[in-house]
Amino acid sequence: MSLSTPASLRFRPLGIDTSAEYVVYMHAGCHICRAEGFAAQTRVAVSANERTVIATLNIVRGDLLGIDEASLSVSAQCALGVRAGVMLQFSHVPVLASASHVRAKVFGQTLDRAAMQAIVDDAVSGRLSDLHLAAFVTACAGERLTFDETVELTEAMVAAGMRLDWQRHPVVDKHCVGGLPGNRTTPIVVAIVTACGLVMPKTSSRAITSPAGTADMMEVLAPVDLDADAIRRVVDQTGGCIVWGGGMQLSPADDVLIRIERPLDLDSDGQLVASILSKKLSAGSERVLIDLPVGPTAKVRDAAAAERLTNRLIAVGTRLGLRVKVRQSDGRQPVGRGIGPSLEARDVLQVLNNDPQAPQDLVERALALAGDVLELGDAVALGGGLVLARDTLESGLAWKQFQAICAAQGGLRAVPQAPLCHLVDAPRAGVVGAIDNRVLARIAKLAGAPQSKAAGVDLLVKLAEPVERQQPLYAIHAEAPGELHYALSYALAHPEVIQLEN
Repeated sequence: MSLSTPASLRFRPLGIDTSAEYVVYMHAGCHICRAEGFAAQTRVAVSANERTVIATLNIVRGDLLGIDEASLSVSAQCALGVRAGVMLQFSHVPVLASASHVRAKVFGQTLDRAAMQAIVDDAVSGRLSDLHLAAFVTACAGERLTFDETVELTEAMVAAGMRLDWQRHPVVDKHCVGGLPGNRTTPIVVAIVTACGLVMPKTSSRAITSPAGTADMMEVLAPVDLDADAIRRVVDQTGGCIVWGGGMQLSPADDVLIRIERPLDLDSDGQLVASILSKKLSAGSERVLIDLPVGPTAKVRDAAAAERLTNRLIAVGTRLGLRVKVRQSDGRQPVGRGIGPSLEARDVLQVLNNDPQAPQDLVERALALAGDVLELGDAVALGGGLVLARDTLESGLAWKQFQAICAAQGGLRAVPQAPLCHLVDAPRAGVVGAIDNRVLARIAKLAGAPQSKAAGVDLLVKLAEPVERQQPLYAIHAEAPGELHYALSYALAHPEVIQLEN
């Protein structure tokens, strides 16, 4: 077979999913590996269709690929837009200044704006490998990002993507730091706040390691995968939206860094602040309320950590022209009953419909947050937000507004129910002394959430509640027997998920 250039191979798709990482596959005996000295894990520039990506080389031994063929991970194939039989060209990767900046940070040096921008740009473009990015994330962990570096990282992350402009003021938003299952206040807050006349275009994320992100939950009720033009149309009609932000390139570096951070389980105040505020600035927000749950199994574990994070969020926001208010909230247990997209959607609809069965902790938490946003947006005088929020919910105006938003996004849907359910009972009588957020979230994920929308966990007790022996503590919902068995096996192996005290 003749090749168009000495450094080219014919593309053969293998359908290998490596998530967002770009990977190229070559046969160990191919002429390019021999001539160029490429070995496994070499970073290689791959070009086709006048596009280039930087990919990590994996060597194939055996007959999966011919010596004149190469394959790409699904993500790299999509980035290049290639089909079977297209010729791929290969070359060495030029020396990246950003890699030197990563090494400098590893050795404790302080990075300026230009260095941060180079790292962010190369992270978004795929020129930096996951190993480089893991080194950068690790070097920034703990308290190793200075205040100025946090500001510079935030600015660089905003500059790397698109930035929305709504031509209306003020634009308000809210964000939860996370770590608390079932804390699905956003749809309720958006409905209340926009019913009161404020502009709140809410772009939310899908779950990364949790049983449901806001976008996963909202997708049960209405379409969320809207482009920028559609979002503008929805906001023009209703004053707000609740959509997935992942398709709009709003601070795309944030998604890259989160993908690296989560498997490492590293917490960094600086990167968390940059993550949150870059998304808000990119979405065109001007005034932002941050819900910061604090609890032993939440993301923020204690009062001292909460205070440090609060101060940095406000200070960085102020430097960047963003008015930030932080509400520290109780993170000792899940909010509402449902954990998983459909179960959380059910809770939200109960609250918006003023259903007597609605979980009251979700009602009160959403009202407190909505009241803060109303005050932050000058819709009501300081101290009057909670009253206005409650009146808007109880009068039915919030429910009408939520229906209007769903209709503008594509129509309100019915909530699906899982066909399988298993109750987990109390092994003895006692009082609920502690609830492990992380273990409950894990059970919901093993049951299939968020991929299986109806899967998850229904929490049937709260802290300080007395329970009798064999009283149901929680219910596991699943769409397939295998997932139910998997989740139940894990749950039975972790009886401490709900601790009972005498």
